[in-house]
Amino acid sequence: MLKEFKEFALKGNLVDMAVGFVMGGAFATVVTAFIQGVFLPLLAPIMGGLDLASWSYTISPAVLNEAGEVVKEAAVIELGNFISAVISFTIVAFVMFMIIKAMNSLKKKEEAAPPPAPPRQEVLLEEIRNLLAKQSQ
Repeated sequence: MLKEFKEFALKGNLVDMAVGFVMGGAFATVVTAFIQGVFLPLLAPIMGGLDLASWSYTISPAVLNEAGEVVKEAAVIELGNFISAVISFTIVAFVMFMIIKAMNSLKKKEEAAPPPAPPRQEVLLEEIRNLLAKQSQ
């Protein structure tokens, strides 16, 4: 069983997939940082100074006791975070689409390549066969 697991774990496809997950996670982190740190701040002046990250809707306010301590947290829908996550997802999905499209076009080019020429020995044998067939007719 250990041998089978080792063969499974070390197959090329599984290792490639693991590397792909790690690279995808790192890429998603970079995109999220770009959206939060560059894109949204550049978008704010266009939107009249609104900070998209601060967009939220409070369903129920926080409940405080007499000492001013929070007894019950506020129920808040953070629309800005959701919108920035949607933008990040769209960018990551588009880049992954472009990568897969490029990979598929490379595979098609490999498949479309003409088959290699048969070995010289086979060509000569075919010629001999054809000559013998002509002579026997």
